[in-house]
Amino acid sequence: MESLHAEDPVSVGPFRLIGRLGVGGMGRVFLARSAGGRTVAVKVVHAELAAQDEFRRRFAREVAALERVGGTGTAPVLGSDTTADSPWVAIGYVPGPSLRTVVGDEFGPLPPATVRALASGLARALDHIHAAGLVHRDLKPSNVLLTVDGPRIIDFGIARAVDTVDTGGNLTTTGAVVGSPGFMSPEQVRGDRVGPASDVFCLGSVLAYAATGRAPFGTADSGVHATMFRIAHDEPDLTDLPPELSGLIRACLAKDPAARPTATEIVETLPVADPWLPADVLARLGRHAARLLEAEGSAPAQGAPAASDTPPPAGGAPGTAPTGPAAPAPRRRGRTALLAAVTALAVAAAATVAYAYWPGRGDGGTVRTPGGNGKGTGARPAGIVPAAFLGAWEGVLKGTANAPYETSRIEITQGPAGAKTAVYTHVTGELLCIGRATLISATDGELVLGEAEITESVPARRCTPAARQTLRLRSTDVVEWGSGVARSTFQRVKAGPDVVPAAYVGTWKQAPDTVTQPEPDRWSYQVTIVQGPVGAPLVRFEQAYPRMDDQGNLLADDVRCATTAVVGGAGSLLVIGPETRDPDSWDPDCAENGSSNLRITHWQGKERLQVYGMTSDGEPAEFVRE
Repeated sequence: MESLHAEDPVSVGPFRLIGRLGVGGMGRVFLARSAGGRTVAVKVVHAELAAQDEFRRRFAREVAALERVGGTGTAPVLGSDTTADSPWVAIGYVPGPSLRTVVGDEFGPLPPATVRALASGLARALDHIHAAGLVHRDLKPSNVLLTVDGPRIIDFGIARAVDTVDTGGNLTTTGAVVGSPGFMSPEQVRGDRVGPASDVFCLGSVLAYAATGRAPFGTADSGVHATMFRIAHDEPDLTDLPPELSGLIRACLAKDPAARPTATEIVETLPVADPWLPADVLARLGRHAARLLEAEGSAPAQGAPAASDTPPPAGGAPGTAPTGPAAPAPRRRGRTALLAAVTALAVAAAATVAYAYWPGRGDGGTVRTPGGNGKGTGARPAGIVPAAFLGAWEGVLKGTANAPYETSRIEITQGPAGAKTAVYTHVTGELLCIGRATLISATDGELVLGEAEITESVPARRCTPAARQTLRLRSTDVVEWGSGVARSTFQRVKAGPDVVPAAYVGTWKQAPDTVTQPEPDRWSYQVTIVQGPVGAPLVRFEQAYPRMDDQGNLLADDVRCATTAVVGGAGSLLVIGPETRDPDSWDPDCAENGSSNLRITHWQGKERLQVYGMTSDGEPAEFVRE
């Protein structure tokens, strides 16, 4: 990283610049920090491109698309202004070297186990990109960054804005038009329509490079057209490819797009190793992370003046890392100690970010500060969210208010742009997802949320981060919500640590059916609901019934089942996610249910709790108070 130049700005949007990362065909790239202390990479477009209306329009569309991806396996978009005199976009800084640097300059080919883990991580990222309606089009070793917890894909989509600019016929002016020679697909070479299968072909080339140190179709050194001809017509050069990788890579490099596996299929067939990198590469990451923490050491403390109000001294920002060449990497020394050190560093950094960025739940609306006593005595920082948006909002995405099949909830707290100020909860018939979303912008009438991270998934590891979300205020109690093509109307609902209506709290029992259930005293089914916040497991189901043989005869012992469910919504209905088994009270004959919505009705002067499944229409289970 270089110090800032005299002509460089001190800040861009809400981000304070602390150094230069480089200059590319599109613009300058700076290392920066948000007001909350998060490290980001800010790209500022060159003036000659910013002067072209077509580029601006394409750039704006591509930034919106990148925000829609949400950051899974990629560098998330944290802010942007495509209408500024110098358009810019801020992307989460990924503290790791590129695959090209690791394989080509420092360590050579990676072992098969690492390449398989690389394939799993990249396929997972591509699957998320494709689900957002995007095609990367420029997957190559220099666009893959290696981190302790997996690979990250960068610089997708932006090249599509650049390749629409009229460059007077000189296709190398921007450096990226339809892809990179050596890592293109046959469809790109022929100028055919490019889809997700094209990215899978490029993935195969990247994996071959990672395993052998060579591009499978050669490089542009022998001529761009010769390389492109080999991609379209020749078989790949997979000399020295380990046999255990041959099947996967050859399948990805099939000339026919229909013959290639999808990114989803690759994810489903490859395990995720941890740790996934060789010790030497982990040591490299540890040194890089240490330098980054040194640069971050000058982040302003809470209560200090905003970064943009305190320009860095001449010659560079405070805390800037040394710009001289790094010392040569030590070779295979102290593997266990290095791994432990890198892991501890990553955990410490993650804990610091989480502590500084996210207000504690159920603590009276205060923020915990690093080094504090954990009792929530620090004041919440000032932010840009209008008071009309603060609080919780819920809506139905599929179905109706009385028969929902998919619901969403957003709880918004105060904070600056770039901070994770919103908790969203999404419930479908088979899934509950909770995440934190980053505030991109806020006006009196519109709130835009971008980057998101998953904090809870039921079942585990099934959720993907939410896409860009927009809320438009229609009244004090109604907002119009949109995310991609999805649209809905959200109503204001209660927020805080006690959202469950009092009428639901308590234990409810189902009366045995004396007609169809022999020995009715052996049958029991009850629901217990406790008070608490959305996102907590507040509902417990307990059931017991006689075990039966294959002919339906009752046996002497009973089947006992217990499950819990997380509350995902507490508006006109109580919405709960899929039930999770209690391992201490679970029989192999038990069955888990999917998501449900609960309501209270009255019949013959008595309250009844009705539990409806959210996968299809059907009769509810009914319970009465114990």
